[in-house]
Amino acid sequence: MSGTPQPKFRRARSRRKAIVNAVARRGPIFTENFASPSQGSRVCIEPDRTKLDFVSVNPSVVKSIKQRDLLNTWLRLYARDNRMPAITEYQRERLGEELPDLVFYSVDGTHEPPRLTIQSDGTRMSTAYGRNGKGRLLDEYVGPHLAPLVMPAYHACLKRRLPVYTISHVEDIYRRIVAYERLLLPFSKGDAVTDVIASLKTISEDGGFEIKNLMRGDDAMPVPVLRSVIDRDLFYRPAGRFAVGDAIEFS
Repeated sequence: MSGTPQPKFRRARSRRKAIVNAVARRGPIFTENFASPSQGSRVCIEPDRTKLDFVSVNPSVVKSIKQRDLLNTWLRLYARDNRMPAITEYQRERLGEELPDLVFYSVDGTHEPPRLTIQSDGTRMSTAYGRNGKGRLLDEYVGPHLAPLVMPAYHACLKRRLPVYTISHVEDIYRRIVAYERLLLPFSKGDAVTDVIASLKTISEDGGFEIKNLMRGDDAMPVPVLRSVIDRDLFYRPAGRFAVGDAIEFS
């Protein structure tokens, strides 16, 4: 390939925000942990921040509107009796255009830690990792270099039985910074987690990026920026109702 690489995916760079009865705010999590990459520069994160503890957050921490919709559906089911819903209640056919960004896992709780098996492979995940993973154990699929960075989020989701949300920065093959946003939703047939759905989003504030082999795990290890457990304000907010301080985004 010659010339300037063509961007694969873009997110709208200009947005207008209308604020409901207050000034928009992102809260201390983003102020402290999420430094957006600037154009033409590489993100530098101090060594002592490459390993972050899981912090307690509420659902507003989720940045993607699509991921917030997925979380709200889970919260609506959870709110009935404050327990994880069954995977059969989370109707897969209604996920529609989100399916390419979703990965479904089954959980074997007879091991410690529990083991996750990939039951379906989101096409973008396969592209990012450079291989198909259906039927494989997650820790073996991501490999020994990435497992120490990837698996703690899944183990936290299984242990807490609550949604987990993480952000990492990783470089594509052209050294552009990409934000890798992961939302994990747990499901159960009783008390223990039996299934997990992962929503995986890749976004670059520089515009275009190359998703192929993004998570190659050799010369471009992901740098954790935010690790969180969504354990506060676990109630379902019906569509069309906004709390003071919420920002409404228009593409």
